[in-house]
Amino acid sequence: MTYYFSKTLKGDFNDTVDQVTAALKTEQFGVLTEIDIKATLKKKLDVNFNNYKILGACNPPYAHQALLAENKIGTMLPCNVIVQELDSGGIEVAAVNPMASMQAVENDDLKGIAEEITEKLKAVIEGL
Repeated sequence: MTYYFSKTLKGDFNDTVDQVTAALKTEQFGVLTEIDIKATLKKKLDVNFNNYKILGACNPPYAHQALLAENKIGTMLPCNVIVQELDSGGIEVAAVNPMASMQAVENDDLKGIAEEITEKLKAVIEGL
């Protein structure tokens, strides 16, 4: 089982970030955090890097269920989605596979939640 699913698109980087954010909303995810890796690496290390953003996506009802089932699951929240500019000129969008993450947690109550979130994130990526 791979730890992520992805799709490569053509287009403008910032437009793709907006498109991903909108697609996440259709599956009831909000973006809690947005980390601009390119800007951070430039500021902290003075290195150049391709456009790369990490979107911390959260579906509150599922997050609540997961926290009730396993109170330490917050260490694995939110679900990260990346948007990165490739050297080839394409824009890759990738999301964490919650089923792969949850294999490390021995709690059967999380399995159904992880399966549902996995399907929602797959739908976001496939729908782009």
